[in-house]
Amino acid sequence: MSTHRSTAATTGAAATNASGATITSYGTPTSRRTHLTVLSLQILIALFLAVPSAVPKLIGHESAAAGFDEIGFGDWFMYLVGALELAGAVALVIPLLSGVSALALIGLMIGAFVTQVTVFGGEYWFTPLLVAIPLAVIARVRRDRTARLLALVTGRARS
Repeated sequence: MSTHRSTAATTGAAATNASGATITSYGTPTSRRTHLTVLSLQILIALFLAVPSAVPKLIGHESAAAGFDEIGFGDWFMYLVGALELAGAVALVIPLLSGVSALALIGLMIGAFVTQVTVFGGEYWFTPLLVAIPLAVIARVRRDRTARLLALVTGRARS
C-alpha cells in the first residue's frame, strides 16, 4: 500500500490499494462502490439542474419569468441563475471541478431556500434542501479533488 500511496502522492494521480480502495494524492481512500455511487449522484443532480431547472430560465419560459418577476430583480437575474445552474451542472461532471462545483451549487441552493422562505411564503422551502443534501455528500466525497484544484490554482501542485 505504501508504494501505491507514495506514487499517487508524487504524481498527483490516484492509485488503488490491495483492498480496492482508491488512494488519492491527498491520501483520502474512496472505495469503488462509493466512487460509482457518488458519480451516479453527480450525473442525476447535473441532469436535474440542467434540464428542468436551468433550461426554462435560459429560454425565458413564462413559468420561470413569473417567479422571477415576483422576486423583483427582473429578467437579468433569471438568466443569471439559469446560467449559474447550467455551469454548475456541467462542472459537476468534470472530475477536477466536481467538488468545488458542489460547494458553489450549495451556495446557490441556500439562496434559493432563503428566497422560497422570504419571497414565496415557504411553500416549497424543502426543494432547495433536497438538492443541497446530495450536493453536500458530493462535496465531502470529492474533497480531494477540491484540494487538488486549489493546489493547481495556487501553484502548489506536486509535479
